[in-house]
Amino acid sequence: MELDALVERAVALAEVGPAGGGARAILGIAGAPGAGKSTLAAAVAAGVAARGIRTALLPMDGFHLADVELARLGRLDRKGAIDTFDGWGYLAVLRRVRESRHTVYAPNFERTLEQPIAGAVAIEPGVELVVTEGNYLLMGDEPWSLVPAVLAETWFVDAPDDVRRARLVARHVEFGKSPDAAAAWVRDVDEPNARAVIARRDAADLVVRAN
Repeated sequence: MELDALVERAVALAEVGPAGGGARAILGIAGAPGAGKSTLAAAVAAGVAARGIRTALLPMDGFHLADVELARLGRLDRKGAIDTFDGWGYLAVLRRVRESRHTVYAPNFERTLEQPIAGAVAIEPGVELVVTEGNYLLMGDEPWSLVPAVLAETWFVDAPDDVRRARLVARHVEFGKSPDAAAAWVRDVDEPNARAVIARRDAADLVVRAN
């Protein structure tokens, strides 16, 4: 599906937003690591905003547990796995965003620090559509299994495996890993997560094929 058609679909979701008295619409974009979720979410949000609809981005990555907590839990060596996120916190914020008419602050993930930053995302009262994206929006166990009920729709970004892996290696190198360490991390950490996420693809309302 072309970007313009995706934007139109998102615009239709926004029509049930605050101005109409209903719950604010939240569009979820899921997919494996490196599939292009963030890029698509930003493009859709920009396209919807260009049509005069106030839109905000809410990345799931902001709900990464901090390294100090991952070290305490013994999970730092597999950062990015499903149990290295505050899933219940993410669900709670989504519910607040959907129903609240005051500003809701949420964390974001700062890649230069590789750490979450509290209060970095503001969802203001006039926002009509929130686009959230992340790996685990369609997973089958709580709290993740409760997320789709809060969303107006969930899309799944499906990219070729070789493209995803190349992007991930390049990203890890960009943020400090050696090429060998980056390739090992993708193989041993990112790819097992990807396989679990891809297995849930059919639970999405729409599959978006990416290049």
